[in-house]
Amino acid sequence: MNLPEEIGNQPINKTIEQHPRIGEILQKYDIGCITCGVGICLVKDVVTIHALGDEIEAKIEKEIRDYLEPLDA
Repeated sequence: MNLPEEIGNQPINKTIEQHPRIGEILQKYDIGCITCGVGICLVKDVVTIHALGDEIEAKIEKEIRDYLEPLDA
């Protein structure tokens, strides 16, 4: 996943704490980061770890970027 560095290089648990919407996006694709007890995967790796394929990974990346875009303005 190609996400902004400040998001992509964070542990997923910290990111979901700051941006619950990202957790909701992942949950929509059956990636259970919201309920994970560990949460140390980096955001940029979390989709790849679940091996959903390039097409789904691109959709998730787009949804996350679309969510983040207005926040960067």
